[in-house]
Amino acid sequence: MRLLRPAGGAIGFCHSLGGFRLPGSSRTGTADRDEYLCLTSVGLPVRGNPIFFLAPLAASRCAMKDKVRVPDLVRMKAEGRKIVALTAYDYPFARIFDDAGVDLLLVGDSLGMVVQGHPTTLPVTLEQMIYHVQIVTRAVRRALVVGDMPFLSYQVSPEQAVHSAGRMIKEGGAEAVKLEGGVTVAQTVRRLVEAEIPVMGHVGLTPQAVHRMGGFKVQGRSERFGARSRQQLLDDALALEDAGAFALVLEGVPASLAAEITSKVYIPTIGIGAGAQCDGQVLVMHDMVGLCEESPPRFAKRYARLWDEISRAAKEYVSDVRLGRFPGPEHAYSD
Repeated sequence: MRLLRPAGGAIGFCHSLGGFRLPGSSRTGTADRDEYLCLTSVGLPVRGNPIFFLAPLAASRCAMKDKVRVPDLVRMKAEGRKIVALTAYDYPFARIFDDAGVDLLLVGDSLGMVVQGHPTTLPVTLEQMIYHVQIVTRAVRRALVVGDMPFLSYQVSPEQAVHSAGRMIKEGGAEAVKLEGGVTVAQTVRRLVEAEIPVMGHVGLTPQAVHRMGGFKVQGRSERFGARSRQQLLDDALALEDAGAFALVLEGVPASLAAEITSKVYIPTIGIGAGAQCDGQVLVMHDMVGLCEESPPRFAKRYARLWDEISRAAKEYVSDVRLGRFPGPEHAYSD
């Protein structure tokens, strides 16, 4: 199945509109999914243009069933439904989380710490992010995939940001990008949105500003040097919404501030260490599944202890090989 552009019209951008729409259609969001355009071996021509076909009802519903798209998150906030997000960096975990019903998978630059072993996210490159986004998008059927913009891939200029984000979409297959900052990046967000690239904002504790903050410290509760004040974070959130961001990550801020921001913006807020009043929650997958040596941060809940379980399995394997218990006859091929 592939999509073609009409000679005399334009199709609204797939991700920001939630799919390809009929040229001239006034419909928005994800309503009436049977109007998605696709070229198939069978179907009915749309508006007399022979290159466009409306997929048969059953096939269209099967292909689009339950797929989470950018406009769906805004609708979920309006309907009071919590948004569930997790980070993912590889195929197996992305498949597991997608099958479990996670709405949004963030391919985060946090991979610099939890996958690569760095003390911060700063060393992560754009090429590395694109590589991991490619892996996750191959695994996902339902969840919205958002790719993190790594440090210095968007801060130089709006033009640099468009080029970097375009690669995340075009080469990586991401359906949206996320970048850190507020008022200072509003112009960049606006330029990305004008280029039809959906943007998720990120305010509060922004890991790429670790040196300015003096470490990974809660923001918005004091006027100490290097910290963002409560009013600054409110201004950041409103500026990002005004610039066209479709959602906001609120990280490491007091619960009361996160609740206030959530009530003042129309776009959904996704909290991490920001209390229960956000429109959704995200966790770093390693914290959630217990795939780390150290205890998870205070705001995280550990739902499994994979580090301990995998360590036990590896030790048992080492013992079995050294003692000759593996491989056994059942693991060998016969003549």
